[in-house]
Amino acid sequence: MSRFAVPVVAAVLVASAIEAATGLTAGPLAGTIGYATFASKALDGTVHYAVYLPPGYATSGVRYPVVYFLHGLPAADGTYRSIGPVAQALEQTGRRAIVVGVQGARSDDTDPEWLDWGPGRNWETATAKELVRVVDRRYRTIASRRGRVLVGISGGGYGATLIALHNPGVYAAVESWSGYFHPTNPAGTAALDLGSKASNDWANAHKLIARIRAFVGAGDSHGYFGFYVGADDSLFRPENEQLYREIRAAGITGVRFRIYGGGHGWSLWSSHAAAWLTRALGAAAPTA
Repeated sequence: MSRFAVPVVAAVLVASAIEAATGLTAGPLAGTIGYATFASKALDGTVHYAVYLPPGYATSGVRYPVVYFLHGLPAADGTYRSIGPVAQALEQTGRRAIVVGVQGARSDDTDPEWLDWGPGRNWETATAKELVRVVDRRYRTIASRRGRVLVGISGGGYGATLIALHNPGVYAAVESWSGYFHPTNPAGTAALDLGSKASNDWANAHKLIARIRAFVGAGDSHGYFGFYVGADDSLFRPENEQLYREIRAAGITGVRFRIYGGGHGWSLWSSHAAAWLTRALGAAAPTA
């Protein structure tokens, strides 16, 4: 397949599983959304993704930054399709970028927490390495760290944070929208034990403060880390506040944390998504 081909199954909008469940639907888009797959060694099978291409993509000849979007967990195997509201928010920013909705669950694996669990179940590797290579090969991207943004909601916010900190050379910016920062059970009420202290610490952002410092960095190597939560999000607000206290105590600057009026859902995220994406894309390279 040519580097500049557009391997989408259908350039149409459909209501996603999340949108149907929440009553949220995206408005008309100037760009298009389609779907494609790739063969994954990390997951030992076919992985799906959704892709939004901005208006004019087919004829522009320019290269675009990419916003990788991680959905919440637990999830159905088709939840990766739920990028309509993110694409709509992107269009509101006036920025041109590609949006990729990442598959993070299967029908028999609904809550893998975006982590690497072992052969055939390495979700982080599939996301941060395999998918990025596929997208850079198939689309006109800015194929470097400065051309990539990673954003996630709820469990996807956890996944985005951990994946960015584990792979600091891949993304220029990461945002957690109402996420958490250690692996949890499907209800989000208890921590998962991954079998060893080393594994537990590697999957816990509270144990990776030094990596947060390195990620935001300074000069040409600096990245952007933002995390946001609703004031009425009783489940995840305390941990968001805890992480920010830890970051401040470590003397780290350049991290953005905000609490907004609202709870845990699209009514909050869609109200602020355009502003959040504007900040994240401000750390990335513009179209070229």
